[in-house]
Amino acid sequence: MKLRLIIEGAVLTATLDDSAAARDFVSLLPLSLTLRDYAGTEKVSDLPKRLSTVGSPPGVDPEVGDLAYYAPWGNLAIFYRDFGYSSGLVRLGRIESGIEKLQGARGEFVVRFELEKAP
Repeated sequence: MKLRLIIEGAVLTATLDDSAAARDFVSLLPLSLTLRDYAGTEKVSDLPKRLSTVGSPPGVDPEVGDLAYYAPWGNLAIFYRDFGYSSGLVRLGRIESGIEKLQGARGEFVVRFELEKAP
């Protein structure tokens, strides 16, 4: 599934994985979230509900551009810097274009998540 992230008029595109957590995330769309920086590595936001982690590995080693769910806290995380393996982290998908927009964002900002419409 293709996803659009809209930040201050800029559109980032992402592809979601075929997983229970990603399908659960899609069920929340469209969704506007306020993201904030965490540890100079990722942008995070609380989600309105916890996502399913059925069939997910116990953790992942995220890469730049990964869209993930941190199950212990119930939050969304978008990695703009490389990070090591994290237990409880579930990859939802990957941003394909525009990650630099997140890298340069300061303070809190709103992101709208929507499914990309088929042509």
